[in-house]
Amino acid sequence: MTAQLNPDNALMSPDGDLVVCTDASRTFGSGPSAVVAVQGTTAKVSPGARIAIAGPSGSGKSTLLHLMAGLEVPTRGQVTWPSFSTDAADRAQDIGVVFQSPSLVPALDVAENTGLPLILAGVGEQECRDRVAEALELVGVSDLAAKLPEELSGGQAQRVAVARVLALRPRLVLADEPTGQLDHATGQHLIDVLMATTTQIGAALVVTTHDRTVLERLDTHWWMHEGQLRTATTQGASA
Repeated sequence: MTAQLNPDNALMSPDGDLVVCTDASRTFGSGPSAVVAVQGTTAKVSPGARIAIAGPSGSGKSTLLHLMAGLEVPTRGQVTWPSFSTDAADRAQDIGVVFQSPSLVPALDVAENTGLPLILAGVGEQECRDRVAEALELVGVSDLAAKLPEELSGGQAQRVAVARVLALRPRLVLADEPTGQLDHATGQHLIDVLMATTTQIGAALVVTTHDRTVLERLDTHWWMHEGQLRTATTQGASA
């Protein structure tokens, strides 16, 4: 069916919404050269949501994701996180972000990169090792644990970046084109892992994508065009 925004109206929970965007806009620069990346967006993400954000390149998908993560500040309107801490550092432990580029720390090997957010969050040494091993196994890169980022292919690095987020066990996973550097089969496996793991830990999942096969895997679709969240559709997702 086609729905008017708020687009996640089919996914309500007594636990409260995770992210609420209210007339949120983000402009970069000023004057004649200003670029309005996101404009007038009102939307929300509720617990358990499975959302795909689609649209052409430059439509504002990534900027909207960054607003929801708290990595960008709206120039108009607001973004709030009703179910999370008001402290940004604490909130960061509940929101895991998979970027378009893996953003691994060059001096750390794969296992150390995966465990870094856990160490920063104060997770104990043994639990950290266990979570890292589990996450690397899930994305199929256990054999690369001792490799440095410079020794990885782009696709391998992206899988490590996903493992780093999954090891943190956040309540909300925001993934920006996570399959963009992967072949079709590996990309589909990664979506399998993201969906299964977020279900297991009770996290919501929001994915930006150009890939229709990825889009069809998630049950709520947001459509971006020229910085505006125009429409949303909700359907039964494929397993």
